[in-house]
Amino acid sequence: MTTDPRFIHLRVHTEYSLLEGAVRLKKLAGLCAAAGMPAVAVTDTNNMFAALEFSVTASGAGIQPIMGCQVDLAYITATPGERAKPPAPVVLLAQNERGYENLMKLNSCLYLRDDGELPHVTLGDLAEHGEGVICLTGGPDGPVGRLLRGAQRPAAEALMRQFKEIYGDRLYVELQRHPGEGGAPEAERLSERGLIEMAYAMDIPLVATNDVYFPKSEMYEAHDAMLCVADGAYVDQSQPRRRLTPQHYFKTPQEMVTLFADLPEALENTIEIARRCAFGTYRRDPILPKFADNEVAELRRQAIAGLEARLAVIPHAASVEDYTARLEFELGIIEGMGFPGYFLIVADFIKWAKDHDIPVGPGRGSGAGSLVAYALTITDLDPLRYSLLFERFLNPERVSMPDFDIDFCMDRREEVIQYVQEKYGRDKVGQIITFGALLSKAAVRDIGRVLQMPYGQVDRISKMIPVEGVKPVSIEQALAQEERLREEAKAEEVVDRLLKYGMQVEGLLRNASTHAAGVVIGDRPLDALVPLYRDPRSDMPATQFNMKWVEQAGLVKFDFLGLKTLTVIQNAIEQIHAGGRDLHVAADGNAIYAPIEGAENDIGQIPLDDEKTYELYARAKTVAVFQVESSGMMDALKRMKPTCIEDIVALVALYRPGPMENIPTYCEVKNGLREIESIHPLIDSILEETQGIIVYQEQVMQIAQVMAGYSLGGADLLRRAMGKKIAEEMAKERPKFEKGAMENGVAKKKANEVFDLLEKFANYGFNKSHAAAYAVVSYQTAWLKANHPVEFMAGVMNCDIHLTDKLAVYFEEVKKGLRLDWVPPCVNRSEATFVVRDGALHYALGGLKNVGVEAMKLIVQGREDKPFATLYDFARRVDLKRIGKRPLEMLARAGAFDALDRNRRRVFDSLEGLMNYSAAIHDQKNSNQVSLFGEAGDDLPEPRMSPLEDWLPAERLSEEFKAVGFYLSGHPLDDYMTVLKRKDVKTLDEVTARAASGPLLVKMAGVVAGRQERKSARGNRFAFAQLSDTTGGYEVTLFSETLEKSRDFLETGAQVVITAEATMESDQLKLLCRSVQPIDGMVADAGAVGLRIFIDQPGVIASVASVLDNAARTVKAGGRGPIHFCLMGQGLPGEVEVDSGQEYPVTPQIKGAIKSLSGVVTVEEI
Repeated sequence: MTTDPRFIHLRVHTEYSLLEGAVRLKKLAGLCAAAGMPAVAVTDTNNMFAALEFSVTASGAGIQPIMGCQVDLAYITATPGERAKPPAPVVLLAQNERGYENLMKLNSCLYLRDDGELPHVTLGDLAEHGEGVICLTGGPDGPVGRLLRGAQRPAAEALMRQFKEIYGDRLYVELQRHPGEGGAPEAERLSERGLIEMAYAMDIPLVATNDVYFPKSEMYEAHDAMLCVADGAYVDQSQPRRRLTPQHYFKTPQEMVTLFADLPEALENTIEIARRCAFGTYRRDPILPKFADNEVAELRRQAIAGLEARLAVIPHAASVEDYTARLEFELGIIEGMGFPGYFLIVADFIKWAKDHDIPVGPGRGSGAGSLVAYALTITDLDPLRYSLLFERFLNPERVSMPDFDIDFCMDRREEVIQYVQEKYGRDKVGQIITFGALLSKAAVRDIGRVLQMPYGQVDRISKMIPVEGVKPVSIEQALAQEERLREEAKAEEVVDRLLKYGMQVEGLLRNASTHAAGVVIGDRPLDALVPLYRDPRSDMPATQFNMKWVEQAGLVKFDFLGLKTLTVIQNAIEQIHAGGRDLHVAADGNAIYAPIEGAENDIGQIPLDDEKTYELYARAKTVAVFQVESSGMMDALKRMKPTCIEDIVALVALYRPGPMENIPTYCEVKNGLREIESIHPLIDSILEETQGIIVYQEQVMQIAQVMAGYSLGGADLLRRAMGKKIAEEMAKERPKFEKGAMENGVAKKKANEVFDLLEKFANYGFNKSHAAAYAVVSYQTAWLKANHPVEFMAGVMNCDIHLTDKLAVYFEEVKKGLRLDWVPPCVNRSEATFVVRDGALHYALGGLKNVGVEAMKLIVQGREDKPFATLYDFARRVDLKRIGKRPLEMLARAGAFDALDRNRRRVFDSLEGLMNYSAAIHDQKNSNQVSLFGEAGDDLPEPRMSPLEDWLPAERLSEEFKAVGFYLSGHPLDDYMTVLKRKDVKTLDEVTARAASGPLLVKMAGVVAGRQERKSARGNRFAFAQLSDTTGGYEVTLFSETLEKSRDFLETGAQVVITAEATMESDQLKLLCRSVQPIDGMVADAGAVGLRIFIDQPGVIASVASVLDNAARTVKAGGRGPIHFCLMGQGLPGEVEVDSGQEYPVTPQIKGAIKSLSGVVTVEEI
C-alpha cells in the first residue's frame, strides 16, 4: 500500500444491495480518497452484482478493490416439523483468485438451491468452497452473535469452532460499534463481550467494521424510507430489518480509531486483511465452446457449400467470381480475428430452428452485411443485392466481437434456447441480468406512499416532473424548471421532505430482472466464470453481471429476440394452408407467382416486385403492416409512392427524428417533381438510390473510401468517431480526409464541405443492413395483406388476441378498410382463436374480454364436429364449472349463444342454473353414475329459463361492448342516423372527405370511448376525447373553456353531438371541439313524428305497448306522435291499419327498440 492507513472499510453495501444499500458505486472511490483510505471492500447482501465493475473502477481510481459479499448462512438445521431459524449474515472476502472462484460458487449456491427457501448457504457450502476465502463472523447480527444474544454460549462456541475448522487463520471475529444517543444498540451490547472472550480463548483475531449502508449520516432518514419501500412498510412503523442508525455511514479512519481506541488490534487487522486480499479481477478474452476440431476448415467448408446452394436458386446481383471473391475476403478476416467458432455456433442453432419450422427473421443489425452469414443461412439477405458492407459488421481495423441479433417467432423462441441448453449443457448456458433504477417519478410515488401522503397529492406532484424523451428529468432539474413544484415544497413540510428524500435515493438500483434476449454460452460451467442468479420468473440461471461486465468476464452474448411479426407471418401462412392452398395461390385459385420448387410456402421466396403490394404501400393501406403502420409513416408512403424494395429500405432509415426532414426531398426527386442535387460527381453513384441524400451509415463509409481513399475499415472508424462526436479523433481525421480527397482531384474547399456533411449525417445516418432486413419483413407483411388479406388479418389478430385496443383497430380494418366478410363470435361456428373459413374471418371466442383462450378451447373440444343443439345440450357436453361464470357472461353479452337462444338477457340471467345443471351432470360422469336408460344427466331435470324480455337494442350494444371492447354487431347511433342527417350532422367519413378541400366547421355525433385531461405549461386544462360513430373512431381536442362546459357530457358511453373545427394535417383529420351537447337534446326538437308499425303476429302488440308505456314514463325531452299498427298475415284482406288513439314519445332509440321485437316486420315514420 502506498500510504500508512489506520483503518480500511471491509463491509460496504452499495446500490447493488437492492433497495438496501445506498452507496453509489461510481462515488465509492471518491469517498475512499477523501478519507485517505487506499483500499475498500464491497460486501453486498447475497450477491456479487458489483464485483467486476467495482474491481475495474476502483483500480482505475487508484483504490485497491477487495472483492467480497455478505451471505446469509443457515447455521441451525431444523428438525423435521420444526420451523427453520432465519439465516444470519457472515462476510466473505476473496484472498486470491481461488477465493474469488469460490465466492462465485457460493453466490451461485444462494440462488440455484431448489429448497423453496430464501437465498442462503449452509456450513457445508462454506466448507466445500472455503479455500482462498477470508471470513468475518458477521458481528452482533451474525450467527455467533445471535446465539450469544440468545444466551446460547455453548452453541456459539461450537459454531465458532466449526468456522475455525473451515477457515483456520483466515477467520476473524467481527466487532461493530454504532453508538447512538442511548449508547450502543442492544444487539452490540449483548454480544460484544462474548465475542471478544471467545476470540481470545480460541486465538482468533478481532476485526472492527462499520456496517456501511449510506455515504453520510444525513442520508439516514431517506435511506430508512427506502427500506420501507422495499418492505412495503411505513416510516412510522417499527421493523426488525430497519435496525440501522444514523451511524451506518462511511466513517473516516479517525472516527473508527476513536470508536475502537480500546481495541487497536481490531483496527490494525483491517489493514492486515487488505494486504492479504491483494487480488483484483481482470478482463478475459472471449470464451466460446469448441464447435469442431478444426473450426477454420469447418467454417470454410460450410460457407463454400452454402454459397453454392444460394447461387443455384437466387437471381445473381453480380458475377459468380464477385461472390466468390467476397466470400474469400470475409473468411480471411473472420479467420484472422479468431471468430470461426462464433459463426458456426450461430449457424447451428439457426439451422436447427429452420429445420424445426421455427420462423427466423431475415436479419437484424449490421450482420446482414456478411456474405458468409448469408451462405450459412444466418441471414436471408444477399448483401451484394443490397450493397451492404461487411466492414460495418466486422471491422479488421477495430477488433471487437461480432454480434448477430437473431429474430425468432415470438411463440417458439424458447425452443431454440432449450436446444442450445441441451447441446452445450444446461450449466453452460444462461441469461444475463439487468437492473432497474429508481427514477424520479417512481421515487416520488414510492417515498410518498411510505410517508403515508394522500395518493392524489403524490400523483399530482409526480406529474409535475417533466419527461424528456422516455425518461423523467431528475427531481433537481424538475425543481429548477417547475415553479409549481417549488411552491408545493414551500407550502408544505411533508412535500419538502418527500422531494429531499427522493433526490437522495433517485437513480439507485431498484430491482433485478433478466435481459429480454441475451443468452451466454460458455465452454465450462458458468459459475466457474461468473456468479449466477435466478430470476424467480425463469427456470434458467442468469449471470450476476450485466451485459457490459459479463463480456469483460469473457462470456459472449447471443441475442435470441422474439419478433411478433414473424409469428404473425407464420400464423397467416398456417391459415392459408388450412384453406387448402399454398402461399403462391390466391383465394380464387390462380397463381400469384411461380415458386421455386420446394419453396412453395417460403415467405422468403416471394417476388419483391409485386404490383398489388406496392399499390397497397402507395395508398398507405398499411394498418398492421410491419414498420409502416403509424400515421406519420402512412403520410410518408402517400408522398413517396414506393415502387421498389429500395424505397421501403430508405423509408425505414429516414423515418426518425432528424433524417425525416429529408423525406419530402426524397419523395419529390423520386416522383420527378425536383431535380437531384449532386454533391460531387465522384459520389453521385453512391447516392443515386437515395435520390442524392445521405441516408445510410454505409454511404458515409463509401464516400470516405471513394473520395478520400480510406479503406472501408478505416472509413468505419471515421464514421464511429463522427457519430460519437469524438473531437480529438475528428481533428486527426479532417486533414487526412482533405489530403485524400485532393489527391483524387477534389478542391480543398469542397473536401471540407463534404467532411462537414458526413459529420452531420454520420450522427444520425442509419445502418443500411438493419433497414434492409426490416424493410424485407415489412414487405412480407404488406404482400400477405395485399394477396391474402383475410388470412393475414387473422394472423395479426391472433397475436394480439388479449389486447382489446388493438383488436378494435384491426377489426375496423377488416370491416371498413378491407371490407372482408366476417362471422361474429358463436359457440357453434367460432374457434378459440381467429380462423378463416370459406373466405370469412370467424371472430375468436378467446378474443372476448376476460375469457381466456384455454377456457374457450374447452368449448371447442366439447363441440367436436357436432354443433350444440340447445343451451342444455351445451351444458351437458361442456363442464361449465371449468369455464367459469364470468367468461360465460361475456359469451352471453357478445351474442355467442345466439344460435341457441337469441334472447341474450334470458341467457345471461339463466347462467347460474345452467352451471349447476352442468356441474351435476359432470359430477355423475366423473363418478361413473350413469343412468340405466341413457347417458349421465339424462335423469336430471333441465333448469327453467328466466322468462325475461330481451335487452333493448341500445342495451344489447352496451352489453356487447362490455364483452368485446368495441361495437361489433352495430353501433348505438344506428337508430339516430335518419334524424341526425336531417339536422345536418356529418359522419366521420363525410367530414374526412370534405376537410380535404379545406378547413370547415361541422357537427358530428359520437359515443364517448374515453377522455384524458392534461395541463399546459401555463397551467390551463385541456383534454383529448375519443369518440366513435357508425363509420369509425376519431379524437377531438378540447381547450379549457370548452372542457369546463362539457366535462359532464363526456363520460364514457355518453352519446353526444359536437361542433368542431375540422382540418387536414399531413392527411390526418384534426378536430378542435367548440361545443358538446347530449344527443337527445339535439334530436328533441327535430320535429315530432309518428310511427307506423307493421306486425305479422298480433301477440307482439303487448310487447310494443310495454316499450311505449316505459317511454311515456321515462322520456321527458322531445316531441310525441301518433302510433299506428299495420296488421299483416294470412286471413287478412291486405294490410289492416289501426290507430292506437294515443301519442307517445318518439325517439330513434324507441323506434329501434320496437323494430327489434320478434313479430315486428318493420317500422316507418309518419
